[in-house]
Amino acid sequence: MGKFGDKERNLEGQMVVDFAKRMDMVVVNTYFQKREEHSVTYKSGDRRTQVDYILCRRSNLKEISDCKVVVGESVAKQHRMVVCKMIWMVCKKKRSKIEIEKKTKWWKLKKEECCEEFRQKLRQALGGQVVLPDDWETTAEVIRETGRKVLGVSSGRRKEDKETWWWNEEVQDSIQRKRLAKKEWDMDRTEENRQEYKELQRRVKRDVSKAKQKAYDELYTRLDTREGEKDLYRLARQRDRDGKDVQQVRVIKDRDGRVLTSEESVQRRWKEYFEELMNEENEREKRVEGVNSVEQKVDKIRKDEDRKALKRMKSGKAVGPDDGGGL
Repeated sequence: MGKFGDKERNLEGQMVVDFAKRMDMVVVNTYFQKREEHSVTYKSGDRRTQVDYILCRRSNLKEISDCKVVVGESVAKQHRMVVCKMIWMVCKKKRSKIEIEKKTKWWKLKKEECCEEFRQKLRQALGGQVVLPDDWETTAEVIRETGRKVLGVSSGRRKEDKETWWWNEEVQDSIQRKRLAKKEWDMDRTEENRQEYKELQRRVKRDVSKAKQKAYDELYTRLDTREGEKDLYRLARQRDRDGKDVQQVRVIKDRDGRVLTSEESVQRRWKEYFEELMNEENEREKRVEGVNSVEQKVDKIRKDEDRKALKRMKSGKAVGPDDGGGL
């Protein structure tokens, strides 16, 4: 709150202040000294008060040069328009490169040709010996050095958080051609370049759809194997990261609609909410009195039924009202 607020603060005004404090924001209207007609936002008969506000991050307050009520303009019958002048310098932020440890591409040993080449190079490095030497430290270093030379190492740069595990060379080539076509269209806005770019866009969508379907089919066929289980967990972790909100929940309302700002009260309210959600029966699911329930044996869900259900699921869709996820 600035020192130029209008009149006394009531309960609703205190809620605005609590919210701003919790979110590290400021009430812009109160930082500029104005005459009454330029500060009062609500006028009805003899009642004049300030009920409409503009909030901004505390760090952006220095970019704001003025905030006032526009005299003569009314948004509603009693409310008046509040305007704010801001000057923002938009600068392109450079991405900071985060270097991570470079790792040997040991996964290439799954390919038979890479495995055979690695085996030959390792024998040469060990002097043609079939039995490994007793000095394990020396032997391990020779294995690591041979792996780096034959298999290569990672770039050491952080990968983008995109779900691209299903990419193949065909998709990458299509995307590269589409990017080149986009550059040509940006340089020369002809109808021919536009049509070529649009056609490559449609081709990329088709290639991506085929690659996804092929990758998922292969994943379903190896679900019972150890590799399939690892892929499934990796995919689940990726989906979990993508679904997380980057902003933390700092405020929440209680049962009576009051805004809670302290960390303890927010956690306590979430606890109460989930206890009620998981332990109270929903109104629409309550059984009608006097209705006899039918008891019969229910067969277990088979694996082939699971696979069919997973294949019918749409990618990137949230669950619906029946929690079906597009089934």
